[in-house]
Amino acid sequence: MNVTESSSNHDHLEQMSISELLTNINKEDQSVPKAVEKVIPQIEALVKEVVPRMQQGGRLFYIGAGTSGRLGILDASECPPTYGVEHGMVVGLIAGGDTAIRKAVENAEDDENQAWEDLKEHMINHKDTVIGIAASGRTPYVIGGLKKAKENGILTGSITCNPDSAVAWEAEYPIEPIVGPEFVTGSTRMKAGTAQKLVLNMISTSVMIQLGRVKGNRMVDMQLSNKKLVDRGTKMVMEMLQIDYPTAEKLLKEHGSVRKVIDFVKKS
Repeated sequence: MNVTESSSNHDHLEQMSISELLTNINKEDQSVPKAVEKVIPQIEALVKEVVPRMQQGGRLFYIGAGTSGRLGILDASECPPTYGVEHGMVVGLIAGGDTAIRKAVENAEDDENQAWEDLKEHMINHKDTVIGIAASGRTPYVIGGLKKAKENGILTGSITCNPDSAVAWEAEYPIEPIVGPEFVTGSTRMKAGTAQKLVLNMISTSVMIQLGRVKGNRMVDMQLSNKKLVDRGTKMVMEMLQIDYPTAEKLLKEHGSVRKVIDFVKKS
């Protein structure tokens, strides 16, 4: 049952006004968070397995093609600046390699063996987790990668938007937000892509919080890579220590992170 490629609930799109197009796209999008809400128990089951592995030094790998692969790379790339973790702790792999991030690589997703080869380049091991992302649930690159990972004793999960798909079948912990037909028939970068992004947000955020990378509700380990983030970090230190801006900024620049400032003051 390929729900995401079922005919759109709307027709004659080219005859709609801009207002009608935007309104109808928005109406379709409103179904996405409801679909994600239904799979929270599936997300929870996977996260509960991921956290202890990462506490032991394991890593989280996303594998996908096209939009799905790019979403995995996006989520992975944002973990180091947001939570101060090392590059390589969360890794996004896309069929076709880095070139495919910006430009489609023809037939790359059809190679069932390539994902495992890509994973082996990272010396993947039994402490790691592989999550396959595929809106349709039938991408060979993802299917093959999950199958080999599972055969090698590696935890597997998946995010798909069609029920009972081949990708979900290969995953020990499948997550299936069923969003229904796309506004433009088969354009899974739309509702399916939004659902995948929401689920990825939930996975990585909850994992990082469980790993102690958030204090209260603050990103205390964020990288101070620009003036905006230095300012944000300084204001965090001000609020948490009840000190003035210049003093907070000086401490932050001396110690390099909000967490290190707080730890220093506690020990003083």
